[in-house]
Amino acid sequence: MSRPVARVFVLTGAGISAESGLGTFRDPGGLWRRFDPMRLATPEAFAREPEEVHAFYNLRRQGVREAAPNAAHAALARLEAGLAARGGGLFLCTQNVDDLHERAGSRSVVHMHGELMRARCTACGAATPWMEDLGLDTACPACGRRGGMRPDVVWFGEVPLHLDAIGDALAAADLFVAIGTSGAVYPAAGFVAQARAAGIPTREINLAPSDTAGLFDESSYGPATRAVPDFVAALLDNDLPGGDGPGRDRHGGREA
Repeated sequence: MSRPVARVFVLTGAGISAESGLGTFRDPGGLWRRFDPMRLATPEAFAREPEEVHAFYNLRRQGVREAAPNAAHAALARLEAGLAARGGGLFLCTQNVDDLHERAGSRSVVHMHGELMRARCTACGAATPWMEDLGLDTACPACGRRGGMRPDVVWFGEVPLHLDAIGDALAAADLFVAIGTSGAVYPAAGFVAQARAAGIPTREINLAPSDTAGLFDESSYGPATRAVPDFVAALLDNDLPGGDGPGRDRHGGREA
């Protein structure tokens, strides 16, 4: 007997925040014209030219402070609440370092690339919420050292966070959804292949097809502020392909 989807794994990327005014790495103008993230978002760059790295992230942090969650963020908060009310759950994993999911009302967000609105001390390892600019004279609130505070984000060459929890949640999911992702950044770009291998239905919601679009069972293309609320409403109404389809049994197969 079939049952509604209960466990949904949602992966979000920069595309979900673009309509809030936060540019993506692929945007040709604005912040990305002045700064090269491929050069600055590394531990080596922070050691070599910390002032430039701080300038880049201070501007990004300012942009996040000035941005507001959009209808797509709000829809995922509704999905979390709606699934919880039915005894299910949403695992919301984001590649984004902004806090727009939280400000939209999502209660549990897994930031696999860290959080821009937190700072971490390279001396003692302490991390703390941080809304203001960072600089060479910024003192660590925990140990007092100056000059070692960095954004609490994952730079190129560093290992993404929470991979064990992400793997467990993906294996247990009834549905995998990628929203606003490029399909070019690993390991997240490989999640859809893992889901398919486990027999989990997959869906892409994006402005345009991603690099991994061919691996998804279903797709919706258009602005996130329209496509995501439509998807959430259909899923909660059990009116989505796969939304009232068979759940997965404990052996990774499909229920009859």
